[in-house]
Amino acid sequence: EIMATGKVTLLSLGEEELLEGLCSSAPHLKVMKIHAASYRGGSGKVLPWKTVNTLGVESLLVCREQVPTNIVRTVTEDLFAGRGTLMKIVPEVADIREPGTGHWSPYPVHAGAQSYYRRADPGFLVRYAEVIALLFSLGLSGMAILGLIAVWFAAPAPAQTGPLRIEITEGVVEPLPFAAPVFVAETPAAQQLAADITRVMAADLVGTGLFREIPRDAHISRVSAFGAPVAFADWKAINAQALIVGAVGVDASGRVTVKFRLYDVFAGAELGQGLQLGGTTQAWRRIAHKVADQVYSRITGETGYFDSRVVFVSEDGPKDARRFRLAIMDYDGANVQYLTDNSTIVVSPRFSPNGDRVLYTSYASGFPQLHLLDVNTVRRNVLAEDAGAMSFAPRFAPDGRNVVYSLARGGNTDLYARPVGGGASTRLTNTPSIETSPSFSPDGSQIVFESDRSGTPQLYVMSASGGEARRISFGTGRYGTPVWSPRGDLIAFTKQANGRFHIGVVRTDGSEERLLTASFLDEGPTWAPNGRVLMFTRQGAGADGQPALFTVDVSGRNLRRVSTPGPASDAAWSPLLP
Repeated sequence: EIMATGKVTLLSLGEEELLEGLCSSAPHLKVMKIHAASYRGGSGKVLPWKTVNTLGVESLLVCREQVPTNIVRTVTEDLFAGRGTLMKIVPEVADIREPGTGHWSPYPVHAGAQSYYRRADPGFLVRYAEVIALLFSLGLSGMAILGLIAVWFAAPAPAQTGPLRIEITEGVVEPLPFAAPVFVAETPAAQQLAADITRVMAADLVGTGLFREIPRDAHISRVSAFGAPVAFADWKAINAQALIVGAVGVDASGRVTVKFRLYDVFAGAELGQGLQLGGTTQAWRRIAHKVADQVYSRITGETGYFDSRVVFVSEDGPKDARRFRLAIMDYDGANVQYLTDNSTIVVSPRFSPNGDRVLYTSYASGFPQLHLLDVNTVRRNVLAEDAGAMSFAPRFAPDGRNVVYSLARGGNTDLYARPVGGGASTRLTNTPSIETSPSFSPDGSQIVFESDRSGTPQLYVMSASGGEARRISFGTGRYGTPVWSPRGDLIAFTKQANGRFHIGVVRTDGSEERLLTASFLDEGPTWAPNGRVLMFTRQGAGADGQPALFTVDVSGRNLRRVSTPGPASDAAWSPLLP
């Protein structure tokens, strides 16, 4: 009955002769051959050409459980080796995506398929582990679903052709398991530091949502010396794909030395070269963040963001008598320091391109004015004093020598630019509408800003020298607080629609708008240094609703609250520290 319909949704190959019966009996099945030559491993090496037997059907389970692991592994590899070739013939193959949540097949993932996901292309593991398990099906518009199954292969499983790698995409669903034994303390004074550095480094990785730490009580091997041989079989047995080992020493002067190595467990090889870092005992957290940055970068191919800081507005007191002061902390909420007192309202802090200065708006004079603060000395001064005018929403240019801001005078608000070191201001916009929240593109050539010139607040982009602006937001609702990604590819924004607030991102031409969050009040996004994570302010409804800082990755996953001593808002992320 299933064969006769020609519309198989899920077909089990649990019976011994079913495959042969399908090939000979079902008119909608056809034996085909494809050429698998486009797959590239992490090293860029192209696998040899070979011809693969396949079946074209509506949908077909890859194999039954009894098929040997090495056959299924080869089958899985060949399916995806041929995917690049198939995309040239059937472009829709490129649209394969995993379901949003949950495992949609009632059947378990075969061990052979798992071994391929973990060893031959860990980027595929992250993107497709929930899609291609035992079932492989592609939705193709205008034609039947093409399901591929490579059969009758019994060659040994090929070795990994490239390094361990996570490919960061919108479909990341399965964190990569890693093991991080407590770093070896090479001196007695390093015992606690070794444990603390290991803990913070691992927390950095787990916090991304891309990694999962294997509990230490599951470890089979124990690392007693930094240079000891690695028992890869023991780490494979607990499914650790990456292994991080390190050592910490403290000399007589109190200087800390940390060295570490990263291993690709299934390849049985070191990933990159070992690295040694040094600093004072007070800087141990920064050293841990730097180790995590290196691990993150080597596995993902992306720059890390852990060794960075966040400036924000710390709030206290009742809502009708709120007190505000500027504070700075590590990206994860540690090491909070206060930069101003709470004698006046302060808002909109923004880091300079190298992170040594902060621009902000202060109401110390009774009117909003721009102030500039040195992070190291905490010395501050008024940047712009325009008689009878209010200046606010400042932002540094990428060169650090100029700032752009809003200035309100005579009932009109426009964008202006001026040198940080002093000099005349330059008017960039001249309209009867309100222009505010400017943000430079990474190359400094353009500015995105918020304007209500169309009747409601929307996003516009113009040249950094002013001139005609083009609108890039066209969805329903009100848009504000745009900020350009440090990668240059996206613009983050706040959106208000249908009684809810959202943090969203859009391409710089206004295409592909995506909303990442939704709540009573989400606002004020700021980018991590690598352009992969956003921090923003979220506040609940009612008298008890307090502002807090949250992070979310650019795909809308991994929403996390950032620890702060009390209510916090208006965050700005620094660049990576030197």
